[in-house]
Amino acid sequence: MSEALALREALGLSHTGARALALLPIASLEAARSYLAPKLASLTNPEGMFGRGEAIERLVHAIRRHETIVVFGDYDADGITATAVMTAGLRAMGADNVEVELADRFRGGYGFSDAALERVLAKRPQLVVTCDCGSTDHPRLEKLRAAGVDCIVIDHHQVPLEPLPVCAFLNPHQAGCPFPFKYLASCGLALNLMAGVRTALGVTYDLRQWLDVVAIGTIGDVAPLQSDNRVLVRHGLDRLLASKHPGLVALVGRRKVPYAAGDISFQIAPKLNAPGRLGSPMVALHMLLERDRAAAFSLVAEIEELQARRKELTAQLTVAVDAVIQRDRLAERSAIVAGDEGWHEGLIGIAAGRVAAKVGRPTVIVAFSENVGTGSVRGPEGFPLHDALKRCETSLIGFGGHQAAAGLRVARARFLEFREQFESACAAIAVDYTRPPGPPTVAFDGRDSLGDLAADWQRFEPCGAANASPVVVFEGVEVRTVTLVGKGAYAKLVVRVGKEDVGVWLGERPAVLPKEGSRVTLSATPRFDDYRGGGVVELHAVGPVLS
Repeated sequence: MSEALALREALGLSHTGARALALLPIASLEAARSYLAPKLASLTNPEGMFGRGEAIERLVHAIRRHETIVVFGDYDADGITATAVMTAGLRAMGADNVEVELADRFRGGYGFSDAALERVLAKRPQLVVTCDCGSTDHPRLEKLRAAGVDCIVIDHHQVPLEPLPVCAFLNPHQAGCPFPFKYLASCGLALNLMAGVRTALGVTYDLRQWLDVVAIGTIGDVAPLQSDNRVLVRHGLDRLLASKHPGLVALVGRRKVPYAAGDISFQIAPKLNAPGRLGSPMVALHMLLERDRAAAFSLVAEIEELQARRKELTAQLTVAVDAVIQRDRLAERSAIVAGDEGWHEGLIGIAAGRVAAKVGRPTVIVAFSENVGTGSVRGPEGFPLHDALKRCETSLIGFGGHQAAAGLRVARARFLEFREQFESACAAIAVDYTRPPGPPTVAFDGRDSLGDLAADWQRFEPCGAANASPVVVFEGVEVRTVTLVGKGAYAKLVVRVGKEDVGVWLGERPAVLPKEGSRVTLSATPRFDDYRGGGVVELHAVGPVLS
């Protein structure tokens, strides 16, 4: 308690906020100050990162010799944002012939595929830069080298033992790489590399304008919000309030209250991903790069239409997946592996994430087309999915990704074999797997106003992967009203806390709703509600409401 009191007095926190901060793994008052107000100056010195010096040198050479550079990125939020940062940065620093390409789920699939290689070579480049892919694309990279084209790989996925046939490879997961923070997303690595190119060329170029884009890519990739990621995302969320990118202004709108990481996870990143789930992801990239306001708003309108269609199709897929899980009694197993013909390849990642969150076990959802299935893999927080897939590689055509999310391809004839292997692998790993501890939790004692709590929780942002938001427990509060929204799919409450009525967002409608007039205990995070001007507080429930 004395530690919480010291934090409250030194940092200007509420009683509840200080007690919550004291529960975090923060070693000193100075570390607490840095946590609440991270500075860009505290970013890790990148000089020792493997491949960075070679990449800078090769890019400077390409710029000065006016070479054709193709920037190639993956089709998800991290790949798209990394490609945008690289492309815009190179053009601004003097590269006058920069072409862009993205992976396409329906034209070659994930990463630097054979189809992607053909599209890239058709642009006749002297240099290719891959963003958020390439670590396991040895055959295509070898073909690129055989064609006389240099390549720089920027990636953060798991690294195989065999060296890549490229002139530079940026991935902190490389064995022996001295860069201490291993979990920068690819967009963060791209920003880091552009900073080095800027210094080498001696040009003036404000990279801070891309921090909001990097924040979206980092959160969208579920990268740990610690160390450098926390710094980049915090500053990116702040800049998002007054973004310099016309497309983002149209996509996210304007508001007074700073964005939380959860806003990006559930509202913004899915929109950026929507085009690539249903067709070509290029519209999302063009939106980020577009400087003309009218053109940017037109692209966002297209993205919004695709997002609405994506939601409709996802709802249909969710019903189909649940039916197969029930039919085959898969929920009783150590892992969920479900697949069927006709499932939408662009949406199986969402379905896998929902099932994994619901059942708390590793989940693979496979969409079959003729005799080959494409699968997405998700699991409980901290479960090493890549390690589990490594134990099943004999039954797979291929797989890639990282411990938190992965993808695979499997022949229909070996699907059941893979299911058995994956279930066995997950069961074996579960023996040593320790689920990360839950978020720090404090009881509300009535000494603080809800506005003070919301202000403190705003300072705790960004919260998300590996940095869960502290939770406040409100005991015995009276339920004033119960409201269903979104055609009954979601639920909201109004409860009485002390002398204040406050709205509570429950999210998806629970099986049992509390009754009006009853007293309940709820765990929640306090936030300012921007929809009503920013001065109103709302609570976001975490877990079930207890009677």
